[in-house]
Amino acid sequence: MGRYTPGRADLEAALDRYRVLFDDIAADWDGFLDALLRPLPTCVWSNPLRLDGEGLAALIADESLPPGHAAPQPIGWRSDSALGMAFRLPPGFKAGQHWWYCAGLAHAQEEVSQLPVTLMDLAPGQRVLDLCAAPGGKTAQIALALGNRGTLLANDFSPERIAALQGNLDRLGIVNCSTTWCDGGNYPAAAGQFDRILVDAPCSSEGTLRRNRSLVVKLGEDRSERMLRRQRTLLRKALQLCRPGGRVVYSTCTFAPEENECIVAEALEAAGGRFRLLPIRVEGLTTSPGVTRWQGRTLDPSLARCLRLWPHVNDTGGFFVAVLEKEGAGDGITESGADIESQRGSQRGSQAGAVPVADLQPDVDDDRGLALLAEHYGLPERLWAQYRVHRQTRRGLHLAAADHLPPAVPKAQGSGLFFHRTNIRPPKLTTGGALLLGASATRRFIDVDADQRDAYLRRQPQTPNPAQVRDCRPGHVLVRYRGFVLGVAVLHRSGTLESLFPSRWSGCTAG
Repeated sequence: MGRYTPGRADLEAALDRYRVLFDDIAADWDGFLDALLRPLPTCVWSNPLRLDGEGLAALIADESLPPGHAAPQPIGWRSDSALGMAFRLPPGFKAGQHWWYCAGLAHAQEEVSQLPVTLMDLAPGQRVLDLCAAPGGKTAQIALALGNRGTLLANDFSPERIAALQGNLDRLGIVNCSTTWCDGGNYPAAAGQFDRILVDAPCSSEGTLRRNRSLVVKLGEDRSERMLRRQRTLLRKALQLCRPGGRVVYSTCTFAPEENECIVAEALEAAGGRFRLLPIRVEGLTTSPGVTRWQGRTLDPSLARCLRLWPHVNDTGGFFVAVLEKEGAGDGITESGADIESQRGSQRGSQAGAVPVADLQPDVDDDRGLALLAEHYGLPERLWAQYRVHRQTRRGLHLAAADHLPPAVPKAQGSGLFFHRTNIRPPKLTTGGALLLGASATRRFIDVDADQRDAYLRRQPQTPNPAQVRDCRPGHVLVRYRGFVLGVAVLHRSGTLESLFPSRWSGCTAG
């Protein structure tokens, strides 16, 4: 027998307690249920570090959509160029199976999930914490809004989730982020204070039913109750770590007021007037206000300043977001430009922490290896000025933004991007390193056609034609398609090209 797929009656029974909200803040209960039965459009955004939105749309239309299919549809409310352009694609479109995704030109992220970062009011120079960061889409958006510079900390409670997060950051070329493994509700005060904090809290996930309808059998008040303690501690910790004048954004993908407005109301009360809710308006999105009455409880009228998105209104998933601002003015600390050296000195030995990467600079052998790497690929000497090269493990070298200043506590699981493996002979660029630095290479690259591209991504050996390898000697080479680097390969003396595309990125196979 096949697996049972919950239907409309199951959805109505599981979500019936929300029907009362449709009298106050939403409308069209039947339309709501109908929307949950429809598949969700796929959404992707362009990586502005590598190409513009028009370029991504052209690549997708040219190579990834069936003939005659409508071009990618821009998401109008996502107009911030620092975050790249966002597009809707057909439901079921598997972005991760296309070469441009493998090359870090784009990232797939549900439309409503892209909202919280746009409400953080981010700017280069801010110190930012993503308290529940995996799988990393919002983290990458934050990093881009900061100009891929300065200090972003991405925390999660699971080392496996951190590994997945780091893989996404490496693919996209993010160098201004350190990852930490910690219970976010107990994040140490020794980490210092932050200008912006995102709490995309674990929740009952009712808003994701369009992607995972089988979840409906697990829903109910008991599921929400199990989430509350963790949500309370996460938001309260974020408020404690927020700098005067700073901002905390709290979001979930659930409909439950217990996990949304009620959590925010409790946190505001505990903060004793030091925070206020900011009103939210997003041009191009039809939204509903936050709930102020629920199950006999009346909340402060200011909770209406929260924002709700219902699946049937904008053809999205369900979502909730609140923006909390701390009273007072910021202290003017910046993490870029002339202040960087003075901050390094003042932080060493302080509670906020000495900068770990400053004590892990490459040794003489590493410097020699970097010179050989630059000579091999023809990398310009000025390239290294924007980075800090440091060694975290015996495996090799990492690149972090030159002004990235992670604290000593909690200890970082990783800082920046692992780009050069030195524990093998000969040393080699990682795939993330190749994607990051390859655009600056002036030699040792092979341009491939579409069939060769697919063979490379599937780790299949192949033999390029003589014209393709005319300027390459045997050894490590960069593989490019349409001018974009895909990764590293070994050109053997026999003429065979051996793909070094990582097997752990096996989802990235050309479709």
